[in-house]
Formats: sequence, structure tokens, C-alpha cells
Amino acid sequence: MEQLARDLALRIALAARVLPGVAVGDLVSILHERVGAPLDDDKLKLVTVTNLKTGIGSHDGEEDGEDIGIGLENIKLAVRYLWGEEAEDEHIPEIQLYREGDIPNSIRVAISSNSGVTLNGHFGSCLRYLIYQLSKDDMRLIDIRSTIDADDSDDRNLFRVNLIKDCHVVFVQSIGGPAAAKVVRADIYPIKVPDVIEAQEQLKEFQKVFELPPPWFAKILGVSPEQRKRFRYE
Repeated sequence: MEQLARDLALRIALAARVLPGVAVGDLVSILHERVGAPLDDDKLKLVTVTNLKTGIGSHDGEEDGEDIGIGLENIKLAVRYLWGEEAEDEHIPEIQLYREGDIPNSIRVAISSNSGVTLNGHFGSCLRYLIYQLSKDDMRLIDIRSTIDADDSDDRNLFRVNLIKDCHVVFVQSIGGPAAAKVVRADIYPIKVPDVIEAQEQLKEFQKVFELPPPWFAKILGVSPEQRKRFRYE
């Protein structure tokens, strides 16, 4: 593999971590095909969302890049890492490939985070949301969504709500009243966790709620009122 300067190698490694199924070596090969070799800062800044998506698709045998199993937001975030625009967080976790239905009886959870796999962000200022698919016995990090574009939005809180609108629950260190109202209106349940904690540790604790869900959570799980009553008293 091409010998790269440390900062370039880090940017490529971070980009690969948010592209499930794409190894660092594969990404280097794709970049060579798209922008040429040897790689340098100027070449990495030539990468676009379209040519990266096409390159991944060609690498996977999907010439149009339409069925590569990687979300557009992941590719956008990868491009920002390649450009060097995102903070160089060496502890950013690796996304796991997920297709709808892989984890039965699961919900989608967002974690407000500023670093690694840590729950340590305010809803309105965190750098990213870690997106987990969670069931009683399983959890999988399926996405990382950067909030870098929120500051350019007319309504930053609404932008953030829309960023996680497919989630059922969001864990935050703190959240203001107006933002919380928008989150609730989007049918997302906000849970405040003031202490800094690793995301998986918090989610393992939350998995216990699946055993005897309170009414708001039973509704998310699709448990009927009759079933909720039966679970409560049996």
C-alpha cells in the first residue's frame, strides 16, 4: 500500500470507518481510481460525494452505485473526513453494516456525542449523533451523522430533529425546552443523562426496559394497551 503522511492516512482511516464494508486498503484503491496517485491533500480535496459513491459502487460491482448498502449521509461524512473538515477524532467507532429487518423487535436510538462512542453532547451543540439499532439482546452501531451543516440552517434545532427523525429515542446530556418540544413532536423520546458515559454502557442499561416497558416505550414497541396491562400484572 502507498506510504502516506500521518495526517492523510488518518483522514482516510476515519473515512473508512464510516463506510461499512469498505476497508482502508479498498478506500485507497478507490481514491487512486477517482483522483489519481500518489495521494496528497490537493487530491483528497477533489473527492466528491458523487465520485466516491460511484467508486464504491464500481468496487462492489454496482456500476451505478445505487445498491451499495451505504447511506448518503455516511458518504457525505466520509468526504468531509477526506477533505480534513471534520475534527480528527482517532477514536471514532466503526459503523456496522445493517439492513432493515436484520434485528427483529428493535428500535433506533440516537446518542448525542462529541467524541468516540461517548454520550457527552448537548442536543443543540453536539458534533454528531451515533445511531444504534437496539433490541433486548442486541445492539449495532449503524450510522454516524455529522451536525456540521446545522449552523447554516435557519432552524438549527429543527435541522437536528430531521437528522434523527427515523429514531425512536435520543439520549442527550442536556436539551433545552424549545428543542425538546420539537423532538417530542417528531415522535422521538428524549432522555437526559447528565453524566458522561460510554454509549454502549448506557444502552445496555436501557435494554432492561424491554423486559417490562413503561407505557411510552410499549407504544414504540407496538404493544397494544391490552398487552401492556397483561405484562404489568402477570
